[in-house]
Amino acid sequence: MKITKRTISCVVVSLIIMGCSKQPESETTEDTIITTETTTLNEFLPSLANPPSAKKVPHTFTHHGITTEDQWSWLRDLSYPETDDEDVLSYLNNENDYFNQWLAPYTDFKNTLFEEMKGRMDENETSVPVISNGFEYKWEYLDGQEYRTHLRRPVDSDEAFQVFLDQPALAEGHDYFDLRTYAISPDNQFMAYSVNTDGSERYAITVVNLTTGETLPDTITDTSGSLVFIEGNTLIYGKLQADRWWVEAIHAHTLGTPTEDDKVLLTESDTGFFMGFGKTSDNAYLIIGSSQQDVSEYYAIPQSDITAPPKLIASRDLAFEYQVDHAHGKFWIIANDLHVNFRIVSVDSENPSYDNWQTEVAGSDETYIKSLKTFDNFMAIKRSVSGLDQLVLRDYEGQETEIAFPESVYTASFFSNPEFSQPHIRLNYESMITPDTVFDYQLADATLVERKVKSIPSGYDKTQYQTKRIMVDARDGAKVPVTLMYQAGTELDGSNPLHLYAYGAYGFGLSPSFSANRLSLVDRGVVYAIAHVRGGDEMGYQWYLDGKLEKRNNTFNDFVDAARALIDQGYTSPGNISISGRSAGGKLMGAVVIQAPELWSSVILGVPFVDVLNTMLDASLPLTPPEWKEWGNPIEDKPAFELIKSYSPYDNINEREYPPMLVTGGLNDPRVTYWEPAKWTAKMRDLKTDENLLVMRMNMGAGHFSNSGRYGRQLDNAEEMVFTLISHGIAE
Repeated sequence: MKITKRTISCVVVSLIIMGCSKQPESETTEDTIITTETTTLNEFLPSLANPPSAKKVPHTFTHHGITTEDQWSWLRDLSYPETDDEDVLSYLNNENDYFNQWLAPYTDFKNTLFEEMKGRMDENETSVPVISNGFEYKWEYLDGQEYRTHLRRPVDSDEAFQVFLDQPALAEGHDYFDLRTYAISPDNQFMAYSVNTDGSERYAITVVNLTTGETLPDTITDTSGSLVFIEGNTLIYGKLQADRWWVEAIHAHTLGTPTEDDKVLLTESDTGFFMGFGKTSDNAYLIIGSSQQDVSEYYAIPQSDITAPPKLIASRDLAFEYQVDHAHGKFWIIANDLHVNFRIVSVDSENPSYDNWQTEVAGSDETYIKSLKTFDNFMAIKRSVSGLDQLVLRDYEGQETEIAFPESVYTASFFSNPEFSQPHIRLNYESMITPDTVFDYQLADATLVERKVKSIPSGYDKTQYQTKRIMVDARDGAKVPVTLMYQAGTELDGSNPLHLYAYGAYGFGLSPSFSANRLSLVDRGVVYAIAHVRGGDEMGYQWYLDGKLEKRNNTFNDFVDAARALIDQGYTSPGNISISGRSAGGKLMGAVVIQAPELWSSVILGVPFVDVLNTMLDASLPLTPPEWKEWGNPIEDKPAFELIKSYSPYDNINEREYPPMLVTGGLNDPRVTYWEPAKWTAKMRDLKTDENLLVMRMNMGAGHFSNSGRYGRQLDNAEEMVFTLISHGIAE
């Protein structure tokens, strides 16, 4: 139930209610990797002739007696969320033309990378079937299709799987298509799904009779996209405020009744809180409520009686974060009320008030409890120790079993476990060099059964790669983890190109996960590194707290210090490090470009949150008030204003040399509005004193997540990778 504005691949971090390859080998030669005697490789991305120029319009504003100038403020269309200002659109289109002008000579290289990425995709991929409420469910991609087809059949049936949700058919005629989720009614007769077709993340819900195929008239618009079915063919959804991306109420809609008669279950008056909902794992309760970055307030309603008064679990006035599930007459909760790394508590569901909570597992400095999901005979707990994942099964008497995995640095999670009682627990496992693997952990004999390994049709041999985690020193003495992947046998003599990635916000930690696309970098001799900077939660919840609000600069410093440590340890050299980040990670890119421009061969700022001060000063933006807990409130707090102004990337561009940059954005993006990357690009082009390339790609028909189809996204990835590789002197 924690929905944040700028999460990675932003994924929206949704409910915090619990339950909720490789190309053929090729040798690296001097023809493919060009090294120089200088400390920079920026000459490989020179600026083009006649770059676009955005006009400058005098504009100032004053807060707390401090006056700030913003000559590109006009790029925010005053009619937003509609964008129809001709000057704005003309500038964005000119930037796109300039980007395409730069890309044109590299069309063959882009196509080569795209074909590599496509060659690592299983064009007819199928999921492992999941059993839920008497049916087996799976999805599949058909050859050449951008989107999944969803199928089901009765359990223990010899019938062929039947299509019940055809995404490719629904997507026809749309340049952008996003199926947020679907839900099946408890009687298996109806399906509801939510769709957005412009990237704005305002979803319409459609209901279908699965027996007749008929589409019901129960269409609901302007929702958050989340939905669940409960008993009585009742649909739970979040209603967005008109022209704002903020859920103002949780509604219950009974099929066949007018939507204007929908029951309001809970409303929210504080725009600093996001609303959410979900079912407990045993299907006994609906949990609804609100949360912001580190404060939760949830209520429980019996699914059997949606008219019953909601039971408060713990008030927001207690000012801590928690997650809720239910089993055997008790709510099972993880909460950071007594320890920053959370404890596990239980409480009788008849009287769940905070005063009655009982500690089951105390909080620990060493162990960070991240999630909990109940099953009939045990709880499944995800935790981390020293930044490394652990999956644990704990029975209701307190006996624990830790699931063992074959590598020391990996990421693992519980997923696709909809049944309260089942003979196995399904897990996802991967590492930097191990493709996504689906295991079923068999409860009877405590064994892992491999159900699926991500297929890489063009071929992949993990023995050709090496991965490890190192700890580097930040300037204040903190030990920052860095996870690396490179070709086996790479000589670490300082000559290697290196790509460094990070995020560092909202407590969203980056796992050492597998990426088939990453192979196109590593196979060309690039060392790939992830800096687990403060602001994420990789080293515990305190790691997150140490990178937010007044400690925000730790995030930026950690990234720069990690880069310098990688140089000192022989992984690379100054000016031979390409970097990238998206959303809040794009803001990180802007900050480190300002702090240490000499280190980077190129920078990709993906949908970057770089205009931090202006955005945090604008309470009319629906996603700003909830962000104050993460960044500070510069409207009311002068020290917060001064701090944000001191690091806000857009506000700190000045006349000097900068490395080559690629900036991306989406015109319909409600999370990082289009004018943030546009203003950054306009101001940077006006003030930078170098001849290095600066280009912006603005998707004029999408939002935060750019292209929606699997091939469209790979084309975006290929374009960005061309930019990165060229900056290292790699052009084939």
